[in-house]
Amino acid sequence: MKKWGRLLVVSNRLPVTLDTTEDGPRLRSSGGGLVTALMPILRDCRGYWVGWTGGDSEDISAEVFKNWELSQNYSFVPVFLTAAEKASYYRGFSNEIIWPLFHSLPSRCQFDSLYWDGYCKVNEKFADAVGSVAHTNDFIWVHDYHLMMLAHALRRRALTHPLAYFHHIPFPSPDIFETLPWREEVLRALLQFDLLGFQTVRDRRNFIGCLRRCLSAVRVCHIGETHLVSAEGQSVRLGTFPISIDYDEFEADSVQSETIVASEAIRKNLNDSKIILGVDRLDYTKGVPERLTAFQKLIELNPDLRGRVTMIQIVVPSREDIPEYKQLQLRIEALVGKINGKFGTPGWVPVHYLYRCVSRTELISFYRAADVAMVTPLKDGMNLVAKEFCASRADNRGVLLLSEFAGAAEELRCGALLVNPHHTEKVAVLLEKALGMDEAEQEMRMAKMRSHIRTHDVFHWFESFNAEGAFGGFNVSVGTSSDWDIPTTAVAGD
Repeated sequence: MKKWGRLLVVSNRLPVTLDTTEDGPRLRSSGGGLVTALMPILRDCRGYWVGWTGGDSEDISAEVFKNWELSQNYSFVPVFLTAAEKASYYRGFSNEIIWPLFHSLPSRCQFDSLYWDGYCKVNEKFADAVGSVAHTNDFIWVHDYHLMMLAHALRRRALTHPLAYFHHIPFPSPDIFETLPWREEVLRALLQFDLLGFQTVRDRRNFIGCLRRCLSAVRVCHIGETHLVSAEGQSVRLGTFPISIDYDEFEADSVQSETIVASEAIRKNLNDSKIILGVDRLDYTKGVPERLTAFQKLIELNPDLRGRVTMIQIVVPSREDIPEYKQLQLRIEALVGKINGKFGTPGWVPVHYLYRCVSRTELISFYRAADVAMVTPLKDGMNLVAKEFCASRADNRGVLLLSEFAGAAEELRCGALLVNPHHTEKVAVLLEKALGMDEAEQEMRMAKMRSHIRTHDVFHWFESFNAEGAFGGFNVSVGTSSDWDIPTTAVAGD
């Protein structure tokens, strides 16, 4: 049997943050579900993680990475981008073309050939970084839309290693995707991977539909739980692998005394009013203005709720250097001010707005304190906040109001109240229903969702990817978060 070597994970950003301390620069884990799942695997096989440092130049010494390697038993391969490359590849093509397009918002796209050129060149730069450490029998696992051209770049370098790709965001329908000027190039590059993973069945179907619309000689056949797709002499296997969270870790943290005390303090400070919670990264896909408008409609339709219900909206800063995001921030703040100014009374502020990062303990305390979690993105690949909220409710209480356009809706429809976030009046009606739901129904719904997330956690996600032959027989296993010390954060980075 062929002996497989190391796992090489490739993503836009390295899973670490550089801190400046009195003793010099230090790396710490940036956290998140992907990091939590993959770090023990990389340690077991002495693997590599290839990614951008986040800086504009080679401003981190090799010694810093060497120290990490000695302590963690795996290595980082940093990719350094210039300011011009960051502008074209990251801010331009990734965030001003692919992000809005793949979230079905083509009118927000800024199609520019300079962005495309920069995107391709940086994918070549990543390929050089991978090639510098790849050995025979290594397996390469690429993550997300920033690196859709990477397989093409690696194959041009005559790398024959098994390549897998996981797409974290939605994949658009053919009618949307075909507006991309470089649609054929992107599809042909994706076909050069050996396995493509998507969050939902809809995403997988959309990808096949785009192939049929844009390329020739497309054929599709079923192989177990996956599909084999061929077009223009290339073939790739497709699978649906919905990503998840470390359920046990969230549940354990939610019953810590520190968390319980903090959640009780939140409720007490709000005079034990009903709490509606929103947690989002600043982004126009998250539907925060629409959510605030629905809350306003709830108060207008139900005057008796005034003083008895409070909305807490947490927004984590993101991409603040992009004007459109700054405008979104101002729009949200204006809506909050309008609602509080119109309905607020002495002793009652309808909307508590937090524009900042929150610690893990603080976040889980908010999850525990909330009566209703509103997770209502206009479009989302998965949305792990929905799963985190459920995992944090060891009391089997609370109601999840979930957008039908979030990837999580496929899995959590068993207990969530599904809504169309564009229909603010209907959202308000369902929000009223959620606030009035009796404990028996809450427990029934929450128990179903928690049971699913428990058995389909982030480690199950990895194993299901591996079970489909993603790693070509690569013998890896995952443990639980208790085996290592990695802080996590609820709202992922960019």
